Amino acid sequence: MEFRLAARRNLAVGRARRPAVDVAHDARGTCRRPGDPEDAPRPGLLLARATKRAAEGTGLNVKRIRCLANCNRALSCAMRRDGGWAYVFGGLEPDRDAEALIEGAKLFARAEDGLMPWRGRPEVLKRGLIARVPPIDFPEESE
Repeated sequence: MEFRLAARRNLAVGRARRPAVDVAHDARGTCRRPGDPEDAPRPGLLLARATKRAAEGTGLNVKRIRCLANCNRALSCAMRRDGGWAYVFGGLEPDRDAEALIEGAKLFARAEDGLMPWRGRPEVLKRGLIARVPPIDFPEESE
């Protein structure tokens, strides 16, 4: 069960940045932990719901997307924003990490350079970092 958080920046002139958070779980519901009953809610869905509750009143929008295929470090989350790098986090827990995801998304949305600052980042987003991916239009430096 994977999910994505996306903190997006509104680039329209004269408008404040409005971060959005996309949280995803496997919509097919195929992922579950060993021993979970077949009819039990999937962990990704539980984390998506908890993150949506944690985002209430923050201006962050939480929505679910498809699986990130990071099964070895599930639950996983991706966070991205316009003009910024994308991040993938893993090893998340539905009953523990929703607030940390929202705090990280707010920190990321405020970052002027498009990178989530290390300082102030919740611990689970430090030790759970899987990848940081540059934006598609990132200008490569030449040697």
